[in-house]
This record gives sequence, structure tokens and C-alpha cells, in this order.
Amino acid sequence: AELVARAVAPVKPAFLCPPPVAVVKVEKKSKRQLKRERQQEQKSTSHLCIEVGKSGNVDSCKYGTSCHFSHDINAYLSQKPADLEGTCPFCPYGLTCRFLSTHKEGNCERNPLSKEIQKLLWKSKYKFPKASAQIKLLGLEPRASKKSKDLITIPHLREKKIIDFREKLYLAPLTTVGNLPFRRLCKTLGADVTCGEMAMCTNLLQGQASEWALLRRHPSEDLFGVQICGPYPDTVARTVELVDNECSVDFIDINMGCPIDIVVNKGAGSSLLTKPMRIRSIVQAASTVTEKPLTVKVRTAFFEGRNRADSLVSDIYNWGASAITIHGRSRQQRYSKLADWDYIYQCAQKAPDYLHVIGNGDVFSFTDWNKHVSDCSKISTCMIARGALIKPWLFTEIKEQRHWDITSGERLNILKDFVRFGLEHWGSDFKGVETTRHFLLEWLSYTCRYIPVGLLDVIPQRLNWRPPSYYGRDDLETLMVSDSAADWIRISEMLLGKVPEGFTFAPKHKSNAYDRAENG
Repeated sequence: AELVARAVAPVKPAFLCPPPVAVVKVEKKSKRQLKRERQQEQKSTSHLCIEVGKSGNVDSCKYGTSCHFSHDINAYLSQKPADLEGTCPFCPYGLTCRFLSTHKEGNCERNPLSKEIQKLLWKSKYKFPKASAQIKLLGLEPRASKKSKDLITIPHLREKKIIDFREKLYLAPLTTVGNLPFRRLCKTLGADVTCGEMAMCTNLLQGQASEWALLRRHPSEDLFGVQICGPYPDTVARTVELVDNECSVDFIDINMGCPIDIVVNKGAGSSLLTKPMRIRSIVQAASTVTEKPLTVKVRTAFFEGRNRADSLVSDIYNWGASAITIHGRSRQQRYSKLADWDYIYQCAQKAPDYLHVIGNGDVFSFTDWNKHVSDCSKISTCMIARGALIKPWLFTEIKEQRHWDITSGERLNILKDFVRFGLEHWGSDFKGVETTRHFLLEWLSYTCRYIPVGLLDVIPQRLNWRPPSYYGRDDLETLMVSDSAADWIRISEMLLGKVPEGFTFAPKHKSNAYDRAENG
């Protein structure tokens, strides 16, 4: 009881071990140094031209001798790492495939960005007739007349396709780790609804390939949405029309809760919670350019103690949203302290009958999910975020209503599935293997926080518990619970072979920043 009160995980004494010795931090390389190294790598024979690699013909590259990459096939093959164990997961990489002896081609993913559409976006020649008309009707253009505001017509939501979110297991859109292979893995473990990583509207409108990659959809994602983020009604409306025209999605979610500084400083994400009229304009403009359901994700407020979400739920349905997700923390709070579910319930009680209210925050067991859904009948379902990162088999636990004391072998099989999905998505050439390794390591920086059920004196584990140093029930489990990046790399080598010489890794996410001055 004392440990739980201090948010320390009550691991059984028999498994406790002394804390690890502090590791000396390695100095980060400067951006200039990293750029110089990338340029040197490009010129080396290890970086074979993509077109030459695909065809096996040195004359296939249209850039010829001016190409930045190597065309020396023999030199490339002489230094190419040995093939990985297993079979090729269907890829277009030809000679560069790390499963060359079993190479097969193909790809079944949806929502690619075509070169034709990308060129139109680059040249600002893509047409947005619906968005332009609605922005004008809403009086949001400088030369729009005031009388035009009386002409606003928002299609009734009953005319749109309706998604019933009630009691569906909803995997939250998760930056970095919520990639297509991870979502595909969660589908195999029981997730019903998936949503792509947050994509910035401006980047999508500019045709940035890296941003469009966030909209990719796997055929197994049978109920799939994309999440976009932007500060202005015209930007968001045009993006919604673009996605509606060019992508296969079931719903479009607008992020109004992102706490990241770079997003907030642009007036997007949780910054919009300080501008309710801007929220109204964005939802009205976006909802009129698509027949697909439009959903919105918010936090309780921007500043701690100044809750705003309850003032939105009563009107946001009339503005055009069919669902609202409420994360039970303020922007200032980031991910620290527990989510305020009592406030989420208050918001749900104020919502009109047709509006789906989805709660979000700290769901980490089937008992958490059961409690939140049963405590307030107006809550349609719970969105699962960090809980899924730490233990993606949470979806299985909820569906089977049990605390799964998963073994290290079963966890390793889940990691193997992720790696297979990653190679199918990012490719099985050298770059694809290392990209899969990078995202695997990012994910392992979360999964190491899971404490096996059989090691706890009190179950279920809470999301805010800090694990002490402890041993697992076998060597593999001990390796999996380690918070050392060196051990995560060892796990990656079990699945993807040896890391390249000089390889280092530091996790991208630092979630808790509650006490920073710039956050108020």
C-alpha cells in the first residue's frame, strides 16, 4: 500500500535487484557533422542507385553519370551484408533486398501519393472548389461580404455516413510509434478502430511525401481514419477536401489537443482551446466539404484549472462534428498526473444525444476500460494510447476480460510480427531494415515499462507506476524489462541482424514536461 501510494510498482521482493550503475551519456553529433556523414555515405558503393538496384541494369537511371548514388553493381554486392533469415515480404527493391534469395515483388497498401497529384500541389494548381466556396460563404476570406454569412448551409449529419463508436476498441493516433506496422499489429490483437499519425495540413497541401506517408492504410484496417492538424479554417477545409478526394478513409479527425511546442506556436493543436470561435469556424468549414464523418480531439483546457472542453460539447455537433474525443489533461499538464475522468463524464453529460463522446487517458487494463464505459452511459468508448504502446495485447485483454500474464516468448512473437510488418511497409533493403529497427527501438522504449502480471503483488499495473529495478522470470524477460538502450539494441539484433558499425540510439519521446516555465 505504501509503494502504491508513492506510485512505485509493487514488484514481488523475490524479483527485486540492485539499481543499475549510471551510464555516461554520449555526446550528440552536430547537424553539420551528421549532414557531412550522410553526404559521404551517399557517395560510397554501399548506396546503390534505387533504379539500378530495382532493374539490375546500370543504364536504367535517367540521371546517368550525374546521379548522386553509386552505379557499381559488383562493388555493391561485394560489400553488401549477408541476407537476413526468412523470406522476402514482397518488395520492389531488387538487388538491394536483404532477402535477395527469396525476393518477391508487390505492395497492398492504400493511399499512396501519386506523382501527378504531388506536382499539382507543388505548383499550387490543385483545385479546391468545395473548400473555396465554403470559406467564402463563412465570410472567412478578406473580400467576402458580410451578407454571405447568412448563406451558410451545413449538411445535416444524418445525411452523412455514421460511424457507431460505441464500445469499439479505438487505438489512438500516436506520433512516431503509431505507424502503419504498429497499427496493423494492434489489429491482429483486437483493435477495432485505427487512426493514422497526426499530419500537418500545410505539409500535406505542399505535397510533402513524408507527411503523406502518414496517411497510408493497410487493408486490415477496416475502420480507419486520418488525423490532421492546422490553425486556420481555410487550411483545414482544403486539407479535408484533398484527403476526401485522394484517400480511402472512413473518417477524418481534427487534432485540437496536441501539446507540442512547435505545433502550439503555430496556433494549432491545443492552442485552439484558447480560441473557441476559431474552433467553430474550422469545424463548420471542414464538415461542409466532405460526406465522411468529421471528429475532433481536444484536451480539457490549455492552462491547468481553466477547463474549456465542456463549453464545446454542447455546440460542436451543430457545427458539424459527429464525435469528440476528450483527453482528460490540460496542455500545461502534458502527460503528468492522472487523467481527470470526472471532468470527462461532466462533458459527456452535456453532449447532445447524437454526438459520440470518447474518453481518453490512462486506460491500461480491462478493468479501467470497463469502469469508464459503465460509470457514464454517455461515454461511447475509450481511446487507448500509451497503454497500447506499453502492452498492445491490452486489446486482447479487454475483449477476453482477463489480465494476460504474457510470457517472454509470446512477447517475442509479437515483436517478430511487428518486424515482418515493418519490412513489408518500409522495405527489405538496407534502408528499410534500419528504418524498421529504428521504429522497433522507439517502441521498445515504451514496452520496457510493462511489468509482467506474475511479478506484481497488486494487479492490475497502473500507468503512473514507476517500476523498481527487477529481474524477469527468465533471461529473455529480464532483457525485455531493461530500460537500457543497449539491451533494446540486443533485442533488435535478435530480429534484424547486427547493427551497422557506430550505431547509436536515443528515444525521441520525452513525455513529461509539466514544470517547464514556457508551459505556464
